[in-house]
Parts: sequence; C-alpha cells; structure tokens
Amino acid sequence: MACGIAAAVCYGMNPLGATALYAGGLTPDSALFYRYGFAALLLGVGVAASGEGFRLTRREVGVLASLGALFAVSSLTFFESFRVMDTGLACTILFVYPLMVAGVMTAFFGERLTWAMGTALALALGGIALLCKGGDGGVSVLGVTLVLVSALTYALYIVVVNRAAPRASAAKLTFYVMLFCLPLVLAHEALAGQALPQPLTTLPMFLWALMLAVVPTVLSLVLMAMAVRLVGSTPTAVMGALEPLTAVALGVALLGEALTPRLCVGIALILAAVTLITLAGAKPARA
Repeated sequence: MACGIAAAVCYGMNPLGATALYAGGLTPDSALFYRYGFAALLLGVGVAASGEGFRLTRREVGVLASLGALFAVSSLTFFESFRVMDTGLACTILFVYPLMVAGVMTAFFGERLTWAMGTALALALGGIALLCKGGDGGVSVLGVTLVLVSALTYALYIVVVNRAAPRASAAKLTFYVMLFCLPLVLAHEALAGQALPQPLTTLPMFLWALMLAVVPTVLSLVLMAMAVRLVGSTPTAVMGALEPLTAVALGVALLGEALTPRLCVGIALILAAVTLITLAGAKPARA
C-alpha cells in the first residue's frame, strides 16, 4: 500500500516543477520537452539494462505513434492550464479521466451503462460546476476546458493502451510514447514562434526539469507498477485520489493558491465520483 500512496504523491508533484520552470521563463512546450526527454533517456537506459530490447513491428510503430500523439495533446493542454487556473484544481478536474474511459467504453465498445457510472457522472458534473463557479479568480473557463480536453485525450490514450498496445513492459511502452511525444511538442512550440526549446539557463531550472522527469514520471511509474503487483489495481486506483489532493495541498502551501468551501465541496464530489466508479469495477490505470 505504501507504494501506491507514494506513486500518487509523486505524480501530484507535476504542478510544482512546472510552475517553477514557468517562473524561470520556460513555456509549457519547453518544460514538457525536458521532462519527457530526460525521462525517455532514463527509461531507455532501464530497458537496455533489462535486456528486453527495443525492436518494434510496423504495426507497433503505428500504435505507439498514435499513443504519442494522444499523450502529447493531453500533456500540452494540462500544462497550459497551469498558466490560467490554480494547479490543484486543474489536477482535480483531470482526475475525471476514469469516468471518460468508462464513457468511451460504453459508447463505442458496447459496455453497459451501470447505476454506478450514472451516479458518478452526476457527481463529477456537479463538482466541475462548483469549481467553475468558484468566483475567487482561481478558476477560468479556458482552464477548465483545457483540462477536460486533457482528460479526454488521456482517456482515449488509456483505451488504446488497453485494446491495442504492444505486449511490452510499462517502461518500454512509456519510453516509446515519450519518444513520439517529443517531435510533436517541438512542432507545437515552432508553431508558437519558438524554433527550439528554451535553454535551462540556471542550475535550479535544470534540477526542476530533472525532478519532473524523475519524480512524477519515472518514479511514479515504477511505484505504481509495484503497487498493482502487491495490492491489486483497484486499491491502487483508489489511492490515486491522493494525486489531486497532493497538488491541492502543495498549491495552497507553496504557491499561494486559494481554497474556498465551495471549491472543497467541488473537489470532494469529483473524488467521490472517481472512487465510486473505481470500486464498481472500472479500473483504468495510468500507463
């Protein structure tokens, strides 16, 4: 259980590293480039050391390229949201992705709409509505839209992983997904007028970028895999509720973000919705 808790807490540290890099002048594109570049390097070393090998079939290349595109869109919209809304709220809204996975499976793969799914959807929509009506300057319609796009593309990513991903270790799968993410992040930055990633000009910026690659990416992945093996996927998914709670706590304690009673109720409704659908049997896991 400790591994699942640690994995969730590690993943909840995404906003801390991102906002530190933004304060140093980096764009979300550059922050993601360094996060995934460093993480791919570390994971590549791990795959090589394991002896698994890097070989792919033509079909696997196509699937992994699609996963990379979905993951890139999800990451870019999520990190962009940090610039227009409180990071803790962004992480909480992102946590509706298991509901979106269940919705996609119902709409396109014939899974039955259950009472738990309907109740969870109502709770989540109520929670998001409360967050949007926070009225304290920490919530923006643009920010909520960006996070919902991020959650939807991440839900599609999970569906593709579960239905079509190559039979490979989590490390190898994530290595290639991040590798395919990098050119898309660079292309997005070029379209925004920045030809190359912004440089890490100071040691603190380098350390923050490395932290993003290690703690909420590689370390979170390893700890989650250990937790699933030790206690199962459902308890691990429930412990994932600590991800947004960690982000909210760090945002309030270190970033000066506001937390009103209305926002607390909205956060609680979203967490209740995700916990309900997870315990009812929908068990999407982060790849």
